[in-house]
Amino acid sequence: MRIHIATDHAGLDFSRELQQHLRDRGHEVVDHGPTSYDPLDDYPSFCVNAALATVADQRAGVEALGLVFGGSGNGEQIAANKVEGCRAALVWSTATAELAREHNDANVISIGARQHTAAEAIAFVDTFIRTPFSGEERHARRIAQLGEYETTGAIAGHDVLGA
Repeated sequence: MRIHIATDHAGLDFSRELQQHLRDRGHEVVDHGPTSYDPLDDYPSFCVNAALATVADQRAGVEALGLVFGGSGNGEQIAANKVEGCRAALVWSTATAELAREHNDANVISIGARQHTAAEAIAFVDTFIRTPFSGEERHARRIAQLGEYETTGAIAGHDVLGA
């Protein structure tokens, strides 16, 4: 599987360790930056690029997922979710990693590098990668509604302010 990764300065060492873990397991890792430590770096472009590449790969039929890291993971998740077709989930446990895939078909997860050890993050990522989307109708329906809103600003049959 192709894994797109991005971080900010807080997650740089964390990202490098995880990339090696993923490569050791046979995954193709694409690093979207940064390439060096800069405490004043701006993470949005790194995370947007990882999300764009993940979505583009999936639309092209390539098996791909994305991982973004930061101090808390919050800003990185927000940045990734600005990309049409990206469903980035903030993950803080193996249970949230599993549910992100099973219920939300998340294609990107965000993890706070200052909130977890590398071993914990590796467990979250491994869970995320191996867990399939359940395909249950209720979950598929909700994901379709999110996609509809993302592209049209409305959800058919539901009231949405401003629609």
